[in-house]
Amino acid sequence: MEMTSSTQTFVLVPGAWHGAWTWDGIVDRLQAAGHRAIAVTLDGLETEPTVDGASANLDTHIVRVLAALDAGGPGPITLCGHSYAGFVIAGAADRSARPVHRLVYCDAFVPADGDSWWERANEYYRERVIAGARADGRTAAPRVGADPRTRPHPMPSFLQRLRLGDGIDRVRRRTLIYASGWASTTPLRGQYERLRSDPTWEVHELAVGHEVMNEAPDELFAILTDGVDARPDRASTSAFSQVDLRRSTS
Repeated sequence: MEMTSSTQTFVLVPGAWHGAWTWDGIVDRLQAAGHRAIAVTLDGLETEPTVDGASANLDTHIVRVLAALDAGGPGPITLCGHSYAGFVIAGAADRSARPVHRLVYCDAFVPADGDSWWERANEYYRERVIAGARADGRTAAPRVGADPRTRPHPMPSFLQRLRLGDGIDRVRRRTLIYASGWASTTPLRGQYERLRSDPTWEVHELAVGHEVMNEAPDELFAILTDGVDARPDRASTSAFSQVDLRRSTS
């Protein structure tokens, strides 16, 4: 891959139960377009999880992403997280010695200081995690029928509260992608309604399910690569919101 002056760096963080593999298609497209793309597997979610992985907390995951930011190379960095990883990317952007240019919350939680995944999730997900943790009490098993590459997720990372300072204020650009195609179980509708009218945010609604990178890869790629150097003057709703891209999961 040839690097040019327009090369951007994208660090992509998966949500709960998933590894870097969930970003494979987006990584390939970003690299083909001449960008650097680094997908991160968080501690405890490796193909062969270690014994210590079960004790990984939110801070552990933030440290893992900080290492990826340090390895990102020159130029602006876009940090994108899916679902649970909204907590991780916010913490990493806050603590990173190298300022993050843009945060992209890909159908992800947008946390405030003191929030935890457990408190921000809804009853559906809390019950799912409790049921999944009955085997060992330390990790929450993936749902039945999930991709065979998913792994049990360390419980401490769901429970630990995020601590944010003023470092996150250095982020020049913040983007929220809201997937509206799973309205019956999503815990993310409220933050979408709140941020869609916030002039400091870009907000895109896609009529797909939660796995945005698989269900709307074209739209996600376009959002990630659209005007990385521009600062938005106001929040926007993606034109893609008019397209129903839901796919059967049967």
